[in-house]
Amino acid sequence: MDRFVINGGARLKGKIRIDGAKNAALPIMAAALLSDGPNVIHGVPDLADVRFMGEVLGDVGARVTRDPNGDLHLSVDDEADSHAKYDRVRKMRASVCVLGPLLAKRKRARVSLPGGCQIGPRPIDLHLRGLKALGAEIELDGGDIIATCKKLRGAHIFLGGPFGSTVLGTANVMMAATLAEGRTVIESAACEPEVEDLADYLNAMGARISGAGTPRLTIDGVDRLRGAEHQVIPDRIEAGTFLVAAAITNGELTLQNCRLEHLMAVVDRLQNIGVQIEQEGGDVVVGSSRRLEPTDVTTQPFPGFPTDLQAQLMTLLCLADGNSVITEKIYPDRFMHVAELMRMGANIRREGPTAVVTGVKRLIGAPVMASDLRASAALVLAGLVARGTTVIQRVYHIDRGYEAIEAKLASVGADITRVSD
Repeated sequence: MDRFVINGGARLKGKIRIDGAKNAALPIMAAALLSDGPNVIHGVPDLADVRFMGEVLGDVGARVTRDPNGDLHLSVDDEADSHAKYDRVRKMRASVCVLGPLLAKRKRARVSLPGGCQIGPRPIDLHLRGLKALGAEIELDGGDIIATCKKLRGAHIFLGGPFGSTVLGTANVMMAATLAEGRTVIESAACEPEVEDLADYLNAMGARISGAGTPRLTIDGVDRLRGAEHQVIPDRIEAGTFLVAAAITNGELTLQNCRLEHLMAVVDRLQNIGVQIEQEGGDVVVGSSRRLEPTDVTTQPFPGFPTDLQAQLMTLLCLADGNSVITEKIYPDRFMHVAELMRMGANIRREGPTAVVTGVKRLIGAPVMASDLRASAALVLAGLVARGTTVIQRVYHIDRGYEAIEAKLASVGADITRVSD
């Protein structure tokens, strides 16, 4: 099992190119099941989760290949099998995104309940509610969701939940609605850029979707969807992680292929802390002063502060001059990184969905263990600034969402090595 060995203290300086967004690419790959022709997707990162999705699609008759330029080619060769099996789906929550396309295109789908990072309960009841509203019959059998229909019909659907809108639920229902008869209106739809990117791809396939990026989506069903070519948007979570990397090492990084309009809440908090962020042409330049101010932050659906950057920001606030308060409103149990940061000398007190972070003068290198994707990124950031050596176990978590993060960091001055047993 691989691990990272990091010798902290290096000041990062240089250029990093941001990859395409994993959270946009995965639903887009699933959407290819709706098409009657070949699809080409540009900018898809070479990640474990992308490979997992390729395996899931392969099980239900799709062919997924990557050409020498890194572009994904997807086409459907066989529609006989609509069962996304447990051995595949358990590895990644986004696998549930095949449910809507399979149901809409083949009138049947059997998808195991999904797995992924262990960051608390993330039920899919909103997905099922939306599909039922379109006319699907849903039952559970042996841990599988079985969805069938004679014909999907447009409906007026509310997709709000106790923690706000559902990103994957919006994606699933939107994809299913593209081939439904009549008009579907989704209220309290997720507004995330990844949902908007999916809508752009579906429209390129011939769908009729309006309102993407707003809480109200309107989908007028069509009879068929063709194959399409699409460029995936940049990964705002990877970009945010490198913004923090520059700040925490008192470095200066130039991020290429970065869209600040997708990171406004993050930029606001970082600037409040004392990080300098500027747009220079198509690039973003980030640096920081040595004194970091404390701040308060609450995770929210887009355009609020993303839960996927909560752990990374917490690591930065561990070194701020005072007390900061982080409230997790999306996944209240997403604090498994706290214990590992405290092993490195952080002063953090958790109170339910809130963590109070009291800044310390320095972090100390230690052996730590990654518990999920974003927590592992937070530990890498801590290792970059810690005094001494940090060894991070179970880095397969980080490989799910960051392509060769150690190589990118090493290219801008970090002392980080991947070690395989």
